[in-house]
Amino acid sequence: MPHALGNTRLKAARLAAGYGSQQQFAEAIAKAAEGLGLRCLSVGVRQIRRWESARPPWPHPDAGRVVSHLLGQTLEELGFTPPWAAADGHATAWRRHSLSVASWPPDDGIAITPVSPRSPRPDTVSRDFLVVTEAHRRLYWSIAPSTLHPAVLGHNRLGCTLLTETAGECRRSVAGTLAESFLLAGRIEFFDLRRPDRARGTFLRALQAAAEADDTLLGSAVLAHTAFLPGWSGRRDEAMERMAAARAYARRGSPSARFLAWLDAVEAECETRCGHHRTALRLIHHGEALITADAGAGPSPAWLDWFDEVRLASFKGHVQLTAGHLPQARETLLVVLDRLPQEADKQRSVVLADLAMVEAMAKRPLEACSYATRALSFLTTTWYATGMERVREARRALTAWRHEACVRSLDDQLFAWGTTVSALRD
Repeated sequence: MPHALGNTRLKAARLAAGYGSQQQFAEAIAKAAEGLGLRCLSVGVRQIRRWESARPPWPHPDAGRVVSHLLGQTLEELGFTPPWAAADGHATAWRRHSLSVASWPPDDGIAITPVSPRSPRPDTVSRDFLVVTEAHRRLYWSIAPSTLHPAVLGHNRLGCTLLTETAGECRRSVAGTLAESFLLAGRIEFFDLRRPDRARGTFLRALQAAAEADDTLLGSAVLAHTAFLPGWSGRRDEAMERMAAARAYARRGSPSARFLAWLDAVEAECETRCGHHRTALRLIHHGEALITADAGAGPSPAWLDWFDEVRLASFKGHVQLTAGHLPQARETLLVVLDRLPQEADKQRSVVLADLAMVEAMAKRPLEACSYATRALSFLTTTWYATGMERVREARRALTAWRHEACVRSLDDQLFAWGTTVSALRD
C-alpha cells in the first residue's frame, strides 16, 4: 500500500542532510559517485522525483549504494521496497511506513519484530505514549541529561514498535509524538551532551517521524535544529539552506508569533557563529516585533517549551556580547537573569557565563569571576554542556589575570572533581 504523501522517508532524509531541492541532491549524488569510483553514474531530478513518489522503484545497485552512502541509511529505511519482498504485502507496508531502530542509535543495535497490521493496538496507546513524552519534556529542565537520555532512547524504541502495531489516526498520532520525542533526544545530545554527530542522526529520525505524521510545524522545528549543526561550525550557506527549508515548512502550517520569533532567534544564532552580527541583530529585532505585535494571539504547540520572550532576550544578549556591544549586552542579560523562571537553571548558567564574558571583555576580572562561579554552582546540580562551554570561554578571556586570587579561586571550582568528571563523561 503506497504512502499518500509519497516516499516521505527519502524526502525527510534528503532535507535533513541539507539538500533542499531534488536538483541539489542529484548534484550531490554525481559528486559522491565520483568519489566512490562510479564515474559513469548519472541520476537526474526526474529519477529522484520517482524515488520520492508514492511507489518508489528500487534503485539501480550503484545508485542505491551512493544514496545510502550520502544519507547514512539503508534503502529499506529510506522507504524503498526490495523487489524480492513485493509479494509479501504486509512486509511491504511495514518496510515502507515504519521507522526502523535496527541501526539507531549506532551503538544500540536493538531490532524490532513487526506485528501484522491486521491486529493493531487499541487507539488508547497513542494517548498513553504521549503522556510519557510530556513527562520527559518537563523532566528535561530538572533531571541530569545523562540520566534522562537513556529513558528517552528507550521510549523512542517503544514508539518505533508502536508504529508497526497501530493504524489510521492512532498511528498518525504516535508518529507525531515520536517525532517530538526524537527531537528531545536530539536536543539533549546536541546542547546538553555536545555530541553533534549523534544528534545529526537523531534529528533525521525526528524529521522522518514528523513526515509520517504530516506535521509540518514539527518538521519545521526539526529542520531549524539541524541548522545548528553547520551553523555552529561556521558553515553559513548550509545553515541558511536549512533555515529556508524550516521557514517553508512553517508556512504550510499555522505558526504562532512565538514560533516564528524562535526561527528568527535560531537564524540569528547561526549568523552570530558565522560572524554576521548585524544580520543577527536585525533578526532578533524582527523576532521582538513579531512577539510584540501578536502578543496573546495564536497558540504555540505544547512542545515549544524552550522559547519565550525571556529566551529571545537571552539570544539578544549573546548577540550583543559577540558583536562587542558590552553595555547593551550587560543590560540585556541582567534583565534576563532577573526574569528567568525558577526551574530554568540550564539557561541561568548560560546567562551567568555570558555576563562573565561581558565583564572579562570589559577588563573587570573580579566581577567576571563572580558570575562564572555562580554559573558553576548551577552546573554542579544540573549539568549543561553548553553552559560549561560558555564558562570556559569566559575563563580563556581571563588569561591575562590568571595569577589573580579571584581567577585562581575560579580555577579551583572549574576543575573540581564534579565538573571535571561531568565534562569528560558527557
